[in-house]
Amino acid sequence: MQREYCDEQLATAIYTVNRHAKTAPDNKPLYELKRLALEKMILDSRAKKIGLHFVKNPRFSKQQSSVLIQCADYYFHTLPKKDDFASLPHLGHLDDSYRNPQRKMSLNTARNVLKDYLGIKTQQMVKKGTGSSSNPKKKPIINNTSYFYGH
Repeated sequence: MQREYCDEQLATAIYTVNRHAKTAPDNKPLYELKRLALEKMILDSRAKKIGLHFVKNPRFSKQQSSVLIQCADYYFHTLPKKDDFASLPHLGHLDDSYRNPQRKMSLNTARNVLKDYLGIKTQQMVKKGTGSSSNPKKKPIINNTSYFYGH
């Protein structure tokens, strides 16, 4: 059942997912959800690309840029595509004095809002390999029959 969400609800959900992705051990599904939601909002004219910013801590000490996207009263950064460099103005360095508004939404609610907006069923985003056999805390069995163990 797909509901109609206002831009502020979607932006708050993206903000919540993005905030949790920054500290999550496995952040790829969260960043993927953010990227898909922002792309759909841009296609629906509910968000717009503003320009390019330099990345604060680039990988491999090479200068990189990210796309600044405005969604309601929030601003987000995503990876640029080739045509973004030709069509968007470069805004230089990020303004460290600006902060997005802090609104509260649980991660579970935020995920459900974005999945509903994108039309993704909950089962489609379930991680693979979640079972008792993939328990990372389980120690491997070592064969103790060698010269070092006296057998």
